[in-house]
Amino acid sequence: MGSKEVSRRADQNSVGAICQGLIDRSNGRFEPVDPWQGRVNEPVDARGVTTLPLALCGAADRFARLRCFSQKFCFMSVPPKDPASTTAPSQARSTSVVSIAILCSRLLGLVRDQLLNGLFGSAFAGIFTAAFRTPNMLRDLFAEGALSTAFVTTFSKKIKNEGDEAAWVLGRKMLTLSMCFMSLVAVAGVVLAPLLFRILTPGLSEEAKVLGTWLAQIMYPFIAIVSVTALVMGMLNSKRVFFIPAVASAFFNLGCIVGGVILAWVIDPGFREGQISEKGLTGFAIGTLIGGMLQLLVQLPSLYKVGFRFGLDFGWKDSGVREVLRLMWPSMLAASGTQITVLLNSVFASFTPGKESSLAWLANAQRLQQLPLGLFGVAVATVTLPMLSRLATEGITPAFRGALAKGLRLVLFLTLPCAVGLSILAEPIISILFEHGKFTAYDVEMTAGPLQAYAFGLVFYSAIKVLQPAFYTIDKRFVPMYISLGVIVLNLLLNTTTVFVLKWDHTALSWATAIGLAANFTTLYVCMRKYAQGLETRSLSQVLVKLLVGIALMTGVCLAARETLMSGWAEMSFITQFALLAGTIVVAAAAYFGVTQKLGVDEAGEFLSILNKRFKRKA
Repeated sequence: MGSKEVSRRADQNSVGAICQGLIDRSNGRFEPVDPWQGRVNEPVDARGVTTLPLALCGAADRFARLRCFSQKFCFMSVPPKDPASTTAPSQARSTSVVSIAILCSRLLGLVRDQLLNGLFGSAFAGIFTAAFRTPNMLRDLFAEGALSTAFVTTFSKKIKNEGDEAAWVLGRKMLTLSMCFMSLVAVAGVVLAPLLFRILTPGLSEEAKVLGTWLAQIMYPFIAIVSVTALVMGMLNSKRVFFIPAVASAFFNLGCIVGGVILAWVIDPGFREGQISEKGLTGFAIGTLIGGMLQLLVQLPSLYKVGFRFGLDFGWKDSGVREVLRLMWPSMLAASGTQITVLLNSVFASFTPGKESSLAWLANAQRLQQLPLGLFGVAVATVTLPMLSRLATEGITPAFRGALAKGLRLVLFLTLPCAVGLSILAEPIISILFEHGKFTAYDVEMTAGPLQAYAFGLVFYSAIKVLQPAFYTIDKRFVPMYISLGVIVLNLLLNTTTVFVLKWDHTALSWATAIGLAANFTTLYVCMRKYAQGLETRSLSQVLVKLLVGIALMTGVCLAARETLMSGWAEMSFITQFALLAGTIVVAAAAYFGVTQKLGVDEAGEFLSILNKRFKRKA
């Protein structure tokens, strides 16, 4: 070995020793992920540890790298003592990023529903909801369900085992297949809409069925757009780009709102003069297509930036494509359990006393449930799934169990207070958000009951979003499918009994849905605990006890405010109502987060730390 080679290696060893000494003194490691940008700043391995080979560091630049290390990142690969513990902070921070992005989307979705209900009234809003039910169901299945879950699982493993280029090839094949197949589905939907709408809303009047069929035919092409969007979102999430895919759905709602209002103004002369009729609904239907295209287009620059190059690839006889499809069909049946329940609710709601309005009342309550669901449940699932897919390549390890348990604790910590708040303050919340224009106080009362039921199911629904995809990462894809089929049968029996035998109203349908969600989660949890040989149940129970203490204090704050400050709600001005409700929510949330942090709940400390750092950055 030459003297130069010996000298070079000695230089490298010296740098390594100095770096190791710095690491030992700091007693930790620097995270390579900057979650507020939503992407990885340095190369990382499967554990999320920065891996820049020291051999790349010449003698000339070793001091520059050491200085950079001291400022921001560690350029050595240092195995963490506990893989699960080191992924937890990154998991929480990435979840906060996705939550912020989804919050924008859900709020805009809420504005869209406010416009529909306020401009057209609950009856016409109910017809529009029924018309969009099937395309929206497929949106949930693909964007947050079967296609996304199956694709992310396969795509993430492909990146780890075969590299980026092999993963991009799979992405092109799946994009081509999805565009071709789902375009055929969209055409079939347009042709069969007169039959499908009547099957799904048999109890509505003939006029409502004609209008609903027309609106559904306009919106069916949305299915083809959203399938492509789901794949793009999956590729970005697998490359640890979370913010852009999450915020893209805000552009969908923005397109629906702006496009819908402008087109309604153009199509309906009465809309321009304040004499709004059902003709304006056509504009909002076209607006959903505009929103769908915006949601797709806003993600394409980020996809190009991470390395993907577009092109058609009809080579569908590929092992990766087969793996996605193999995971997808049981995943679709499993994920469709809740969506089919919603469809069944539409069928049964058309036979309740409210008819078309019942559809709007249930949809509005579900919209309010989806706000925290998307904000926390979907956000945690979005961040957790790629992590679980990578960890599952090494089997069910402590790191896998830790990441999954961490996701469940995060969901529990974030959704429990939302569920309690929505249940206790249901009427004031609905009144503030929807009681405008043609949406009356009676509509508020009829929406409050379903919201309380959906609030009960919120915690279970959010946990399912995290737990269900984990079965596909360990190749137990049929378990969620069988459970979902059982839940569909349960909901069908409950709905039939409550509507046709007991003659109860639409609120019973929402309670049946909530009970089904509870049964679904419980069964999934028991099964995963068996397969994973434990799921940190003791830790989860201990956290739950501490959370219930915070929930008790929060409940007292909400009840006291509702019975005293809000007792004369109907006579108050909107400004006073808003101030009282906002103040109550802030005080209740502060009580909950304060108590849980004092009790040593890790998630509370992480959450408040993230908020504190975020506000410091803004300052």
